[in-house]
Amino acid sequence: MATTTKIQPRALVRAAGGPRYAAALAVDALGTGLLRPFLLLYGVTVLRLSAPTTGIAMTVGVVAGLACMPAVGRWLDRGARSTVVAASMLVRVLGVALLLATPAGTVWPFATAALFLGIGNQAWPAAHAALVATVAHGRERDAALAGSRALRNAGLGAGALLATACLAGGAAALQALAAVTGLAYLAAAALAWSVHLRAHPAAPAAKDESDGSAPRMRALLAANVVYVFCLNVPEIALPLVLVTQLHASPVWSAAIFVANTVLVVTLQVPVTVLLSRFPRRTVLAFAGVVLAVSYLGFLAAASLGHGWGAPAVAAVSVVCTIGEIIYAGSATALVTALAPAHALGRTLARFELSSGFGLAVSPAAITALAPHGPAALWGSLATATLLSASAVAGERDRGVRLSDDCHRARAGS
Repeated sequence: MATTTKIQPRALVRAAGGPRYAAALAVDALGTGLLRPFLLLYGVTVLRLSAPTTGIAMTVGVVAGLACMPAVGRWLDRGARSTVVAASMLVRVLGVALLLATPAGTVWPFATAALFLGIGNQAWPAAHAALVATVAHGRERDAALAGSRALRNAGLGAGALLATACLAGGAAALQALAAVTGLAYLAAAALAWSVHLRAHPAAPAAKDESDGSAPRMRALLAANVVYVFCLNVPEIALPLVLVTQLHASPVWSAAIFVANTVLVVTLQVPVTVLLSRFPRRTVLAFAGVVLAVSYLGFLAAASLGHGWGAPAVAAVSVVCTIGEIIYAGSATALVTALAPAHALGRTLARFELSSGFGLAVSPAAITALAPHGPAALWGSLATATLLSASAVAGERDRGVRLSDDCHRARAGS
């Protein structure tokens, strides 16, 4: 399989859907960064809900949003591309509108708003990956997916930074941020829809695919549930450890989060391109090893106690971020390569379902393990991730043909 050895920005933008689509991604990410990190604060400050009630409503919304994924997969397999991306953005507009209309002290409208936001957040990754897989192929597609992730993280970081600067305005500022977020989602949806990208539905090409089913990928999907814990390590696990166990200043947590964002933005594409000379499954298994090593590094850093503990955790977090970058650059790329053209949408939907489930349960798992000490938290994560990496490496792609080699979707307006 061909490898990508050079980074060509213009070609990368074309492979990711074109300038208008790149603008849609940037606007959508900026709007998401304005609100998503502060949604809990909105419920507590603006709507005067208790923190546990707000948290439960948000969790229920995210989990319920996962139920939309089978329908999204079937919609994509009928050829829809930019329309599904735009719909994932529009449904979040509805969520923001409900959020702004929710009276203080009422939880159900807030939970419904969280549901619509959750549906959009869950549907977008699969729709985006399907769109990129339609216009780009092989390692060019991998680089385009990596470039999209870097752009999205830059937008999320910029939005969160802008929102943080506005929080001094209190409840009124949070409402204004929500309104701006809704407008950003609306503008992004219009830009995405204007791309008018659609794929001609592909028919199964072999008798063993005659039922049109998506590949099972059981080991890969189960491993992915564990892998995605790494995405919540900088936001949940490290602040929890730094503040409650090492008694360090919250500044360390903020610095680690900023460093994580900067590293993802700057290194996601170069690392993905660098590793394109190796099989995607090998790279994904290697990502698990790197993540497991970082978890063991956090365990060692926590043993240093107050003083050296926080700087050591910050240093190890760089290794964890590298593991996250390798994982993000290979996981979706592997799934799109394994998916038959006729079942691309359903395959991506299953993968995003496993990601969403992992992201939903990881905060509860992390907060449940942390009180039992660093060994329970980091030892468990390291063991589970190594087992997952072993499962990924050992799974055989039986009955599944690489979509790059057998069937390229034809894009049309």
